[in-house]
Amino acid sequence: MSNSNLLESEAQDEISTSARRAFLKGAARVIGGAAVASLLEGQAEPSVSVSTRMFDGFKASKVQTTGATINVVSGGQGSPVLLLHGNPQTHVMWHRIAPRLAKEFTVVVADLRGYGDSSKPPDGEHHSNYSKRSMALDQIEVMHHFGFEKFAVVGHDRGGRVGHRLALDHTDRITKLAVLDIVPTYTLLHNVNTEIATAFYHWFFLVQPSPFPETLIADNVEFYLKYMMFRDMSSGKIPSWMSEEAFAEYLRCFRDPRAIHANCEDYRAGASIDIKHDEQDLNRKINCPLLVLWGERGAVHRLFDVLAVWRERAAQVSGKPLPGRHFLPEEIPDETLTELLAFLKP
Repeated sequence: MSNSNLLESEAQDEISTSARRAFLKGAARVIGGAAVASLLEGQAEPSVSVSTRMFDGFKASKVQTTGATINVVSGGQGSPVLLLHGNPQTHVMWHRIAPRLAKEFTVVVADLRGYGDSSKPPDGEHHSNYSKRSMALDQIEVMHHFGFEKFAVVGHDRGGRVGHRLALDHTDRITKLAVLDIVPTYTLLHNVNTEIATAFYHWFFLVQPSPFPETLIADNVEFYLKYMMFRDMSSGKIPSWMSEEAFAEYLRCFRDPRAIHANCEDYRAGASIDIKHDEQDLNRKINCPLLVLWGERGAVHRLFDVLAVWRERAAQVSGKPLPGRHFLPEEIPDETLTELLAFLKP
């Protein structure tokens, strides 16, 4: 599939100041005027205290990188491991894994730029500020801040895509990489058929020019998050595998209209500048050991030969399906942790 079939023209994709302001004004009616008013006045984003109550023994930090301010919790001792979350979540998705992993490793858990309590930079030319290359550089600088020049990475969903880029752009820095419930972005977008388009519909919704997806999401953020994560809306309740405290945190963060816009920019970058970067690296393989885990009840398992796909992109691949759907660290933390510990141990 060509890039032109994935996106509107560059002119259509440009975000005008007036459109951005119109979206923020509309969001004020939905989300609450006070928070959005500060954005319209150009004030700094509100300071939100980061709670570590879900990460026993961890310390909260804000790390300034070249292009963003990254929200982090860290704890434990031993070899360093960086945990990166997926969409539409934050670092909180690791709350059932990180404290147990910290018994054997130094664990750094970050909000990707644009998510959670990390900053939301301007879009950049051709969505460059939300490219996986930019997000990966954030994490190199975060780990350098903590004194780690070499480290392992575990990434779920969008965090796995950042991990993939880390392993390509910073080969000498990444000791091991685990990706959860993804195939490479290039592979997915170049094999689109009816089943893939249906399962990954949000990829094509979120890349539409601003403020179209932003406006629709802001109209009912809670419904959007519940549908994205749970699909079955018949009961209206949060399923038993999801912590109510965690969902409340995802909702708090996603109610920020800047977070909604940044989420869209992540996907716009994924279908444009990220594809260009991936095309340049199609003949390169990840050199470090790669673990691939995915949900046996999810779309990735149904639609792809996951190990075969990753063996085209990495030299040392192992992995297996786990008895979950997509959000493995929260749905089945014990099984996920067992596989990660076996992989990460020296």
